[in-house]
Amino acid sequence: MTAYDDQNIYAKILRGELPAERVYEDDETLVIMDIMPRSDGHCLVLPKTPARNVLDAPTDMLAAVSRTTQIMARAVLQAFNADGVTIQQFNEAAGGQVVFHLHVHVIPRFDGIKLGPHTGKMEDGAVLKVNADKIRAAVGT
Repeated sequence: MTAYDDQNIYAKILRGELPAERVYEDDETLVIMDIMPRSDGHCLVLPKTPARNVLDAPTDMLAAVSRTTQIMARAVLQAFNADGVTIQQFNEAAGGQVVFHLHVHVIPRFDGIKLGPHTGKMEDGAVLKVNADKIRAAVGT
């Protein structure tokens, strides 16, 4: 397996070198809005310490990421009055991983509405902020 690359985009966000719409944070994890969302409210759970993916992550890191993923799943359901939630996590290029820092996608879902494509089109920052505000409010309740 390839070694962790500390120049990946999520590592840079975690170090404050790149901007991101931050939604939630605790001692071990950070949640940011996905800049190319597949649904309104699509966010990403990141561990704060380096791990390429689930294959090299320590079990305590996975536990922290899982706890935050559950918090976010409940929050996006409430914030967007969603009917369900899709949770995705990819490992290595053949498994669909594009950014090689462990992360979990939390995507609100709605009956009868297909998941949007991952087109590479960036969402407007103002829209991401509005959606992040909704999630932050739900986490606070």
